[in-house]
Order: sequence, then C-alpha cells, then structure tokens
Amino acid sequence: MKILVTSALPYVNNVPHLGNLVCVISADVYTRFLRLMKKDVISILGTDEHGTTSETKALEEHMTTKELCDKYFKIHKQVYDWFECDYDCFGRTSSKQNAEVTIDIFNRLNDNGFICEDTIEQLYCEHDKRFLADRFVEGQCPICKYEHARGDQCENCGNLLNATELLNPRCKICQSSPILKKTKHLFIDLPKLAPELQEWMDNAKKKWSDNARTMTDAWMKDGLQKRGITRDLKWGIHVPVDGYEDKVFYSWFDAPIGYIGITKENRKDWSDWWHSPNDVTLVQFMGKDNIPFHTILFPAFLIGTRDNYTLMNELSVNEFLNYEGGQFSKSRNVGVFGDDAIASGINPDVFRYYLMINRPERSDSDFTWDDFQKKNNSELVANLGNLVNRTIVFLNRSFYSEIPEAALNENDNKILSEIRKIEDNIRDLALEINIKEALKEIMHISRMANQYLQENEPWKNPDPERKATCLNVLANIVKDLSILIYPYLPRASADIRKQLNIIKSELSWDDLGVLSIKSGHKILDAELLFKKIEDVDLKALKERFAGKKQPHHIGHIENDKSSLLDKLSGFEKLQLRVAKIIDVKKHPNAAKLYIEQIDLGDEQRQIISGLVPYYPEEELIGKKIIVVTNLEPANLRGAESNGMLLACEHDGAVELLTTEADIGEYVFIHKSSLENIGKLTKINIKEFSEANLFVKDHKAYCGDKELKTSKDVVHTEKISDGIVK
Repeated sequence: MKILVTSALPYVNNVPHLGNLVCVISADVYTRFLRLMKKDVISILGTDEHGTTSETKALEEHMTTKELCDKYFKIHKQVYDWFECDYDCFGRTSSKQNAEVTIDIFNRLNDNGFICEDTIEQLYCEHDKRFLADRFVEGQCPICKYEHARGDQCENCGNLLNATELLNPRCKICQSSPILKKTKHLFIDLPKLAPELQEWMDNAKKKWSDNARTMTDAWMKDGLQKRGITRDLKWGIHVPVDGYEDKVFYSWFDAPIGYIGITKENRKDWSDWWHSPNDVTLVQFMGKDNIPFHTILFPAFLIGTRDNYTLMNELSVNEFLNYEGGQFSKSRNVGVFGDDAIASGINPDVFRYYLMINRPERSDSDFTWDDFQKKNNSELVANLGNLVNRTIVFLNRSFYSEIPEAALNENDNKILSEIRKIEDNIRDLALEINIKEALKEIMHISRMANQYLQENEPWKNPDPERKATCLNVLANIVKDLSILIYPYLPRASADIRKQLNIIKSELSWDDLGVLSIKSGHKILDAELLFKKIEDVDLKALKERFAGKKQPHHIGHIENDKSSLLDKLSGFEKLQLRVAKIIDVKKHPNAAKLYIEQIDLGDEQRQIISGLVPYYPEEELIGKKIIVVTNLEPANLRGAESNGMLLACEHDGAVELLTTEADIGEYVFIHKSSLENIGKLTKINIKEFSEANLFVKDHKAYCGDKELKTSKDVVHTEKISDGIVK
C-alpha cells in the first residue's frame, strides 16, 4: 500500500512562524517514521498563494502579487530546509500544474451538475471600477466599533464579519466609499453532494482525530449550504466560463487541490497516487482552523468529479500553539518566526524537539522561553546528550575506541528486553500518529540508559568484564536511539551515527535490536550534541522578542531617496563573486544535496547546494558560477556550507548563473557598488531574500539593474526567464 502524506500549505504572505511549523514538522516526523519502516511513501508541502491576502500584502510591499509570492516562496523554502523538513514534493498553488488540475476538477463538477450560479450583493468601488473582495474593504466594526476592521474579520474583537456588515466601509485601494451592487458568482452545490459525502465520511472518520470528527459532525448536522467558489480578484486561477473573465477561483477552492497540483509539479507518476484509492492511503496533517476545508469541501470536490480520486483515509489535526500566553499573529508580528529561529543560533533540532514534545494534540499548548530553556537543558542536554557523550567518552578512554566484548547477565538482558518492548510500542504509537507520546517513550529509553550507566559506574568498576559489558550495552542503546530520534532530531541522529562510525546512509527500523554493533567495531571521537541555554542567553532572547512590535516586512522599502535603486533591489548587502567548482560529491546525509569545493582565486571554500536532481557531478566540475560569499555559514545535514551559489528556476527547471569573467571577480550592478565591497558584513538568509534577483531574456537582474562583471553580464544559456535562488 502506497502512502501519501500532506501538510496544510502555509499562506505565503509572510514568514512562517512556529505555530505553522507544528503541522509541517508533524507531517515530516510521521513521514520519516514511515521511511524507517520501508513504506512506499511520498510527502507533499508547498505554499498557498492565491487570494486577497496576497494582493493586499503586495500593495503594502509595493510590488506585483507574483513578485510577492515569488519572494515569500523562496523564504518559506529556506525556512523549511533549515528546519530539516525533507519533503518529496514541494511546490506552489500558483503553478501551471495546479491550474490544470483545478480547471479539470471544476469542469467535471460542472458537467456533473454540481456547479450553480447565483446573484449576490457585493461592495463595488466606483473609483477603481471593481467589486471588492473582503480584504479589500475596511471600516468600522459593527460589534466593537473598531475603525479599521477588515471585510472578513475584526482584529480588535476577533469576530468574523461579512464586508457588507461594516459601518462606513472604505475601499482599501483608494479609500473611497463603495456601493452595494449585484453581481453573479459560481457556487458548489454541497447539499446535492451531501448524501455521498456522508456515506464516505461514516467510514473514513474512524481514523480522524477527535476535534476533526466533532467539528465535521456539527457542520453536517446544521446542513450544508451552497458555497461560492469565485471571487473578484486579478490574482488567481481564472474561471473558464463565459462572463467570468474578470473573476478567479476562490483560494479555498484551488488551495486543497494544490496537493494534487504540487504532486503533478514534481512527479510524472502523480496520477498513480491520486487516482488509485484502493492502492493509496492519504494521510493529512493540519491545524484545527483548516478542518472543514479538508473533511467536507476537498472530498466533496473530488467525489463530485466521478474521476476515481484518492480520498483522505487518516487525519491528524493539531490544536493551536500559543506564544507566551497569547496567540501567534502574523499581522501583529507576535511570536517566533522562521527567520527568528534561524537568527537565534540555536540548533534546529531543539526547536523540532520542543514543538513535538509540546505538540498541541488534544488541547492548545504554549510556547514560553522559560520552558524552552528548561526542556533543552534538562531533556536534550542532561538526558539524551549526556548519555551519548559519556558513553562515547568512556569507550574512547577505556577500550581504545573499540566496542568491547559483552558477557550479559540477568540485569543486562532485562533492560534490553524492556527497551525492545518500548521500541515496539513506539512503532505502534508512530503509526497511530501519536507523535508526542512516541517521543516521550524515546526519551524514557534514554533515561533508562542513564540510570543503567549510573548503576554500573563503568568509570570506576574494578571488574573489566562488567565494564566492557556495560559499555557494549550502552553503545547499542545509543545506536538504537540514533534511529528512534531520526524522525524528530535528524541532525542529532546523524551526529550520533558519525561518532559511532556507522556509515550506513539509509536507516531502517530493522536496524534496531540487541547488540547489533559487534565487538571490535571502531568508533570516533565524542562531540556534544546540544548546548546548554544559559540564563544570560535566555534573558537576551526574552528582551529581543519583548521589544518586537513591527510586522515582518522583509524587503520593505523606507522612503529614503539616497541609494534608492540599491534599496529597491536589496543589492547593497550582497557580496557576489565568480568562483570555479573544483570538486563535487554527494552529501552522505541528504539525497538531493551536493557538497562542492570552490575556488575563489584567493581562497577555497566548501558550499552545499540542492543540484543533485538537475546536474550530474561531472557536469559541475570546472564550471564557473556566481556565489554569495558574505552569507553566514550554515550547517546543512551535518556539513558546513560557507556561501551559496546562484541558480535560475522556472517551472521546475534549474540552471546555474554563469559568466566569462575571471575567478574571484566581484559582481556589481553599477561601478559605485564596488566601493562598499570591503565594508560588507555577514548576512543571514532573511537579508539575502530581500534582494529581488531574477532572470529576464537570459540576463540576471537585481531590481531593474543588470548583474555585471568586468567582462560581461551574468547570464543563463537555456532558461530565459525565472527567479534566482
């Protein structure tokens, strides 16, 4: 049986925060467990890009909606990569593939009589000559009288609204007063689909989380209503019906279809997964605010096509993660965002651990910096990290870095037998998507091993046979832990296997078991897995986030006329140089990554890139490339990357930027740019993402300026247009 795993697609109008990442990492953890068990699985993630939120955000940031989505798509991908989220299919709802699937599903629904037309009253801006979707309207809240309520919700009191309910409504674009005007829209006839939907639901919801069943049953009990699937927007998938040329599909219509579109975007065999309900299990992860879209609307679309679609079998819905007693908020910039986590200098495994051990499975949970420090120091450092470090250190000191012979006694066999039972329970919990409890059991094994270590005291035990047996047993427990923590802590898992000198590239549940590391096996030096968060560090984190008031406007332009062109493009922070690739090898811990050695003329560096799907190793050797040389070093799956090469991407194709200039030369947009080269400081991924880099007509640009060297314009050979990343 094949397994499809999807994570709800975070909206691409801002940097994803830790609340978004609960769902994303949960799906990643579950998928990694399935891979350990050798299941045939693919996982899907991407960005939800259509709708009013994108259009209004683009207005705020003074760019087109496509430019905004291109920008935040890159940021989302960088954040998920940093958090070690290893998805098989990563894409976006604005792709041509998603448009193809969405239009096909709509046409089938229409042909089968499940689409109808109705006339409604909607606010219309006479100045801009357009109907206003909800977020293009603001006004006074009819409930709390807040003056800046949106047409869909009042942020002050939290109540959901219709735009027509606002008092003194204003067009958000021109601030004029709109009028009520009749307009036609298309609707999906959910009442007509309700009997078939209920029949499917009665069987499927047995494997849904409780909150999903409760909310869905309430919707069905109240009776389903026709739901509008079109909106008056410019950005979106255009409706293929005469008279609807100025309308697009509602984002909630094409967003869940995006799972299918993203699979099609990444895999030629996408239809084998999405049109094989008897051979594929669909498992979906989401937050509770997305329940009805996945339990009612998305399955209704698919059922109504009569096209044998794979429908959801299992559903895991998390409650909300709150921040220091309040809610995460993108609009008010409350909470920890992905770029904040990257800039903190804290190992991503620590964030992954905290989010999963605090996973809000049955009720809301809270992120607090005090608890974050406590769990890092007492559970990761003092429990797991301490066990691994002491075991490796004692083996190196006492047995010359070799695994000694074991002569097991009754107590040794007892702890190994107990651990095996717990491992079986962890397997069951993981398959039941009980992610938090599985992690608790893993940490329980670590505590048991620490207790065994204390009881046997190998550092002072006078009996060499007991000392040898104890350390042999501990080495094998640590080996098992490296497998068990892999879904949650992929970096720590790789670090443990490195110290144990276990070079097997693919882990398997079958590698768990008693004494599978044989005596005589050589190990390597001990390295700390985790760092303690000191009180002074905690104080600095609290102060930083307590003073955070302004929203994230990555790339936001202040009205400063000096160097305005540079500021518009974000180029003023970048140091780009010409380099030559002199060596390439595949990353031992990541199938899609290369580790490249590059020559910059005056120095050599190591960088890591995701070019495996696009270039064979031999084609990269000797190639001249463009490298960001002032990017902060990053640890990617256990290897350091000191810089980043630039490539152009368009519709799934990727090509390196290149030049005929000499190795080591700087890239500039005008000669004056070179004056500041020596003054540039290290930048992070967030700052890099501010640069508006793209290719047009085979030439590379930053903003409206060509990227140049002393000899030519930075260019591509094959891809004529695309984004640079």
